[in-house]
Amino acid sequence: KQWYQRRVRAHQRSHFVAVYRENPLKRQTVITALETLKKSHPDEDAISCLIIGTENKDMYILDPEAFTVLVKQALPSQPVFLRSTGLYDVDYRILVACRNGNILVMKKGSNSPKFCITLNSHPVGIERVGKNIVVATMDKNLLCYNNKIKNLWSIPMPHNITCLAGMDFKAKTFKGILVGMDNNEVRVYRDKFLVDTLTLPDVPAMMQFGKYDREESTLVIITKSGGLHIYILKRNVDLSQGLASASVGPSPKQFQKLNVPRKTKTFVDQTLREREHGVTMHRQFQHDLYRLRLTTARNFAEALQKKMMPISASNFAPLKLSANVQGIGPMFRLSIEIMNTSTSHPIMGAYVVLVTNESLYVLEKSYINLPLLVPSLTYIVNTMVRCTNDQGVTDSINVFVYIKGKCSPALTAIIDMPASESMIVV
Repeated sequence: KQWYQRRVRAHQRSHFVAVYRENPLKRQTVITALETLKKSHPDEDAISCLIIGTENKDMYILDPEAFTVLVKQALPSQPVFLRSTGLYDVDYRILVACRNGNILVMKKGSNSPKFCITLNSHPVGIERVGKNIVVATMDKNLLCYNNKIKNLWSIPMPHNITCLAGMDFKAKTFKGILVGMDNNEVRVYRDKFLVDTLTLPDVPAMMQFGKYDREESTLVIITKSGGLHIYILKRNVDLSQGLASASVGPSPKQFQKLNVPRKTKTFVDQTLREREHGVTMHRQFQHDLYRLRLTTARNFAEALQKKMMPISASNFAPLKLSANVQGIGPMFRLSIEIMNTSTSHPIMGAYVVLVTNESLYVLEKSYINLPLLVPSLTYIVNTMVRCTNDQGVTDSINVFVYIKGKCSPALTAIIDMPASESMIVV
């Protein structure tokens, strides 16, 4: 009998080799996670690519038309949950929750997935709500992370979590999270606040919220015993008034008065005043701005008319004047620099006249003749000034530059004299 069995087995082996020797070797595996990714358009009825996670620690993105492999990515552990955002032809991100408790992020064009989050327990579900990542774990916790992988909040659950699903109620612009637990409850959370609770006849094993037939907001639940439950959300439902609506409102600590510093209170009061009287303040500002421009234009016109500018704007005497005072008193040296800014015309017959308060200052020269002013050359004239007052009173000296034959000065400058040494107390 044993000889007969060995002969049959040898015959089967030969037959097996003859049948499969021409076929290529294949490695059979099983699928552990599925997800879809929009290919080129974000519309609801647009074509989507299929994302597959396998037991061999591989992830595939399949073409929706030819069913060819577009992307193949090796993972450090078996994927159990996949969530995608973006478009395959533009840019996309895929969240991969692995069996070893790590969450990876795969971007378009990356050679390997980026390590993202390490959980304290195995994941039960993962969802993307806006820019945040919500993860349910087997240690009865609901965690939320932002894009920078910072933990925003954590909610301990009273029972074990069995499934997790996202909720996008577009009629009320409501985005939340559905959490199924083994006590036959489904809780609705908005951020970390409990909004509503649904009781089932059995433990929920899987659920999905979305469009079903004509209804835009439908919740489909498969229970642990294999039952199928469909719940339709009313269009006029107010989710802000639920079992925990009191916890959704502001915290009681927000009504406590704070010891605000005086400067901060002044700043807040000023901000409130600007908010209440913004139009009036803007009109007053525009009025004051126009008055400032008018006053500036008048003063400038007056300075041009009285020749009180350091640079002459006249064509017959284009001059530039600068002066400085040297000394600490009571004797000062007044240096006056004059330059002809013309390019080709010299100036003849120019002279300087100094006028001051004779009870305070005595001028060595109050009238100074200037030589022929050649263009682009600087001429320096000096005179001594003696202060006769020892009480610390100061005044100014007016410098006028005249051209012979002209009754008005070509340039005017006002020099403020410093305090004399007799006023310095050591």
